Amino acid sequence: MPTFLTHLEAWLSKISDWVWGPPLLILLVGTHLFLTFRLKIIQRYLWQGIKISFSRDKEGEGDVSQFGALATAMAATIGTGNIVGVATAVGAGGPGAVLWMWLTGVFGIATKYAEALLSVEYRVKTAQGTMAGGPMYVLERGMGLKWLGVVFAGLTAVAAFGIGNMVQANSVAHLVQETFAVSPWVTGFVMTGLTAVVILGGIQSIARVCERLVPFMAIFYVLGCLIILAIHWQAVPSAILLICKSAFTGQAALGGFLGAGMKEAIRFGVARGLFSNESGLGSAPIVAAAARTKNPVRQALVSSTGTFWDTVVVCALTGVVIVVSGDWVSGVKGAALTKQAFSHIPYVGPVALTVGLLTFVFSTILGWSYYGEKAAEYLFGSKVVFPYRLLWVAAVMVGSVATLPMVWSFADIANGLMAVPNLISLLALSGVSAGLTRKYLWSDQLEKPSEEKTPHVLLENSY
Repeated sequence: MPTFLTHLEAWLSKISDWVWGPPLLILLVGTHLFLTFRLKIIQRYLWQGIKISFSRDKEGEGDVSQFGALATAMAATIGTGNIVGVATAVGAGGPGAVLWMWLTGVFGIATKYAEALLSVEYRVKTAQGTMAGGPMYVLERGMGLKWLGVVFAGLTAVAAFGIGNMVQANSVAHLVQETFAVSPWVTGFVMTGLTAVVILGGIQSIARVCERLVPFMAIFYVLGCLIILAIHWQAVPSAILLICKSAFTGQAALGGFLGAGMKEAIRFGVARGLFSNESGLGSAPIVAAAARTKNPVRQALVSSTGTFWDTVVVCALTGVVIVVSGDWVSGVKGAALTKQAFSHIPYVGPVALTVGLLTFVFSTILGWSYYGEKAAEYLFGSKVVFPYRLLWVAAVMVGSVATLPMVWSFADIANGLMAVPNLISLLALSGVSAGLTRKYLWSDQLEKPSEEKTPHVLLENSY
């Protein structure tokens, strides 16, 4: 049996590498670039999106505030990818990977805007009075491809339990065990209880917690990074220069790592950037559809800021800290590289890293619970919501105490495949995105309420 499991894990790992290989990366980056120019460089409205995100739209239908929807999406997005994923990119692709990761975030803002825009435009109201939306509804209502919506929802439900739940709980439990010598069973019990208290209350409860947790965890972690960089301020300019130079020339690491050229820098920087900010994967627009907003463009602008905060700010700071530390040349990779880089600064470094990982991971569990729940609701109707929440809570405990290499690989595959139907809808309906943007944003009608009321649709069909 162990031999079989070993072979199965190797097989799943190969499939995961294939799914996240050049074709998907090219499709994602190509979509980022296409939408950037199709929407006339929507990134120039970033500051406007930031301002709107802190306002409260009392008009329009929705379940949570615009900031609540953004906080929930960022809770799911800001996770181990912002810390461990950056280290993986630098360890495998050299310092230049940081620049490619950053550029992926800049162009990914356009894709995050478009997918949120379409999800609000094609959202529906359930028989229970709550909003439901996301790529599955865009595919069904916008393109008439209900079967592809079902495929997306199925992949989301699978990916949620892995990448958004069990592997996150597992990483927290092991971190706490290594740092504080606390048993994974104890950590799992506490985390399971906290998760139950939050998610059993639905999206309003999740959004309330995320509105408080996300700003705290982001500010705390960013301040920790800035303190480390301030202490090593003399090395910062040369580190940034190295990042920019090696992004186009390649920079090999030492001590067991051979030949990190430009190709590797691009590959790992783009891959980890996409994995971190999730622009184009179709997950974040699920919660964007629940936002209370006057029109689709306002929420789309708010949602687009998530990619900015996630990759352009948090990932970039992590990358610079790692390069400044110089530990990337030792051949150490992944979580070990991050830990080693932050440990150079007594007290501040380890605390910033530990608190960052704990809060990032727990928030991911909360955010992804909503994604998975809405996917299951689309497939099986509202009757599945409460049992799904109970199953989600139980999975946190299982993830805390189990070894899950296969779960990670399987979730990684499903997560990557989610992007394909979502990108199809984004490209096919780019004209709709441009039309709505012209109507509300380019015509200076951003305060204008949407003219079309959201239809009431029963979600009791089973596929």
